[in-house]
Amino acid sequence: MSTKEKILDAALTLFAENGYDGTSVEQIANIVWIKAPSLYKHYKGKEDILNALIDSAEVRYEEMFGSENNIGELPQSREEFIKVTMERISFTMRDPIIRKTRMLLVQEQFRNERISEVTTRHQLDGIQRMFAKIIKGMMDEGIVKNDDPDLLAVELTASAVLQIARSDRQPQCEKECMEYIEKHLRHFCKIYMKK
Repeated sequence: MSTKEKILDAALTLFAENGYDGTSVEQIANIVWIKAPSLYKHYKGKEDILNALIDSAEVRYEEMFGSENNIGELPQSREEFIKVTMERISFTMRDPIIRKTRMLLVQEQFRNERISEVTTRHQLDGIQRMFAKIIKGMMDEGIVKNDDPDLLAVELTASAVLQIARSDRQPQCEKECMEYIEKHLRHFCKIYMKK
C-alpha cells in the first residue's frame, strides 16, 4: 500500500470514528507514521483527503453494487432476483470501506453539501432509481406484475436501508438484519413477481 493509500485508509477510519471535525491532519499523519508536513506532499489538506475518500468510495460502490447506469443483467427469476439483491446488500453491509464511508456520510451529511448529496443518492434516490429500472425491466420481461416501478422500488429498498442503518449502529444485529431483509425481499417477490 502506497503512502497516499495509507493516508486515505487512516483518514477514513478516523473520520468514521471521530467525525471530520474531530480528526486532525496530525492524527492522520501519526497513524501513517509520517509528519504532518509530509502529508501535504500527497494531499492539499483535510478537505482534499475527504474528497479523495468520497471519490474512491463512489467508484468502488459503482463497480461492486451498481447504479441506475450500471444495473447489470436483469434477473430472470424470483430466486435470481433474491440472490443478486442479497449479494448487493451483503456487500453494502459488510465491505469495510463502504461501511466506514457510510458512517462518515451519516455523521457529516448535515455539515457538508457534497456529503449530503452523496448520502441522499446512495441511501435514497440513487438506489431507488436503480431498483426502479431493474423492476421496470423485469416488468417488460413479464417477470414482475405491471405496477408503478418507482413505488415498488421504494417499497423494496426502504426496509433494506433501515436494516443497514440498524446494523451500522448495532453490529451484533447484522445476522438478524440480513435475515429480515431477505424475509422482506421474499415477501415482495411473492406479491409482485409472476415466476
